[in-house]
Amino acid sequence: MSKIGVIIPAGGVGRRMGGVKPKQFLELSGLPVLVRTIRIFRQLPEVTAIVVAAPAAYLEETRALILRYFPADDILLVVGGESRQQSVRSGLAVVPRETELVVVHDGVRPFLTPELFRACVAGAAETGAALLAVPVKDTVKAVDANQLVFGTVDRRELWLAQTPQAARRNLLEQAFAAAERDNFSGTDEAALLERIGCRVKVVPGLERNLKITRPEDLVLAEALLGTETGVEMGSTRVGHGYDAHRLGDNRRLVLGGVEIPFARGLVGHSDADVLLHALCDAMLGAAGLGDIGRHFPDHDLELKDVSSLLLLERVVGLLRRNRLQLVNADLTVIAQRPKLSPYFSQMQAEIGRVCAIPPELINIKATTTENMGFAGREEGMAAHAVVLLQTVLD
Repeated sequence: MSKIGVIIPAGGVGRRMGGVKPKQFLELSGLPVLVRTIRIFRQLPEVTAIVVAAPAAYLEETRALILRYFPADDILLVVGGESRQQSVRSGLAVVPRETELVVVHDGVRPFLTPELFRACVAGAAETGAALLAVPVKDTVKAVDANQLVFGTVDRRELWLAQTPQAARRNLLEQAFAAAERDNFSGTDEAALLERIGCRVKVVPGLERNLKITRPEDLVLAEALLGTETGVEMGSTRVGHGYDAHRLGDNRRLVLGGVEIPFARGLVGHSDADVLLHALCDAMLGAAGLGDIGRHFPDHDLELKDVSSLLLLERVVGLLRRNRLQLVNADLTVIAQRPKLSPYFSQMQAEIGRVCAIPPELINIKATTTENMGFAGREEGMAAHAVVLLQTVLD
């Protein structure tokens, strides 16, 4: 199979949205539109490189957004130009040389399916280039500058172009070189390919492969997401978290944000509160935001010996920005000693305070392993957490 590189032009500023930030940063059911678009391609094993072209003024914001949701080396980021054509050209320059087929997809078109992607790629493999499109279904009128109709256009040969648009790399490079030489500006890659005589195959797309351009598109996208995935505002999400830390000398034992008198403590970069770490992981998992290591790496010096209540507070902040709220949590500590039940109510109070829910909705249990395994030998402790989150209605 050919190596496939994807270029996502996200260089626009979204003037038609009428907002203060580019449309690719707007949230769609709790996740930025651009993140939803990138996720499509990260789930496709045939995609070997992903390049995002971002506006120069929003480059650092885009970088921070990508690092928040994806591993650092997964996405290549370049500065987009004034036009889509310039942005794709910038992306093409950094696509790895071994890439044979290049796919361009709008950063604000988050409903592409793997089936449509593969159909487009197959079309490009057949003719050299392909794009998704849908036939025009409404009557088309030709209108003059005074908004008077002067004719009806035959719609039988008219299609509305979508993305992805795919082409063999060498053909796309030739098309861009010719456009640059002739000072030609096209509205999509197919227009550039057509100019150099390339056969561009039209692959039937779907109406739901929506491009979010205007405010009403975002409303439609919210409804579409709820219809297709079952995830809509007011719905619930479940997450599970697990963590383990070894016991060591000269360390405080902190569990659930509470310091517990004991001869030894848990070893870690922070206070090693295994219970809160499991809780954070469960909340991040339910929100689809990765894990605690991604957000709080153990090489961050600012987090050295920090209270895990602060980490929990930051996770709660992430949930709020994604319109999510903890409903309840069921937590289990696995430890041979000491006896932990006398501290449960204090743990519940601390967790409930940070998460802004009643303490009684935080259930905490402890169990031993009957002297089996690392916990039974008192080499360390572990914790499991199960949480329920609910999307918050505006």
